[in-house]
Amino acid sequence: MSNPETAPDGASLSAMSQPAPKKLDPVYYNWSSTFSILLGRMTGNRDVELENGYFSEMDTLKADSICKRCESNKEYLLQYSPIIRFMTSEVAKLGGELDTDNILCRMCTNEQSGGFSLDHGILLCANKFRNRGHQEDTMAHEMVHAWDHLKWKVEADNLRHQACLEIRASTLSGECRFAREFFTRNQWTITEQLQRCVRRRATLSMLARPGIKDKEHAGAVVNEVWESCFRDTRPFDEIYR
Repeated sequence: MSNPETAPDGASLSAMSQPAPKKLDPVYYNWSSTFSILLGRMTGNRDVELENGYFSEMDTLKADSICKRCESNKEYLLQYSPIIRFMTSEVAKLGGELDTDNILCRMCTNEQSGGFSLDHGILLCANKFRNRGHQEDTMAHEMVHAWDHLKWKVEADNLRHQACLEIRASTLSGECRFAREFFTRNQWTITEQLQRCVRRRATLSMLARPGIKDKEHAGAVVNEVWESCFRDTRPFDEIYR
């Protein structure tokens, strides 16, 4: 029979049952940690791994409230957003259906704010949205993808097809309108602002595609289809916003 005062690994139970260290006030922890991160950003002395870990942990702790906010915004946008209502209607005309059942709010670990699958619908990364406007842009972006997949035979391994999808989604969703670029992304170029934004975002999206070697390759594929895909505003009569 083992000694009742000794744990299986040989450590004494008295040592194992010592009072846990006093926990910091969560409010103090949040503010002090955030302040340290911001200070590191200002001084250039950043611990990126620690910073990412901190915000990931905060996302986990607040997952329920973050997803509830995403769901609430989703319901509002489906009912009141002109672009979301229009794209929902246009997708329906092609035999598709986008609603609360296949537009899903989830916590994500990648840097993207959303995704589309012809089989499963639209994924909204609840923890990546700055506000309702950002979520609206993402929903519109993925809805353009849905429309394109229903309208044409899109080949998953055809890089030109994929580049065209990204050009159209960035052009038509509103994510590249001047105010969004100027105030949230610090992109202050006035001349051909829309074209520059669409090229940049389409190229970044292409970097995640299998078969793309590097940024230069991604940019080259985007350039190959740029003229025809940027000019094609269907199902809109013109670029919406």
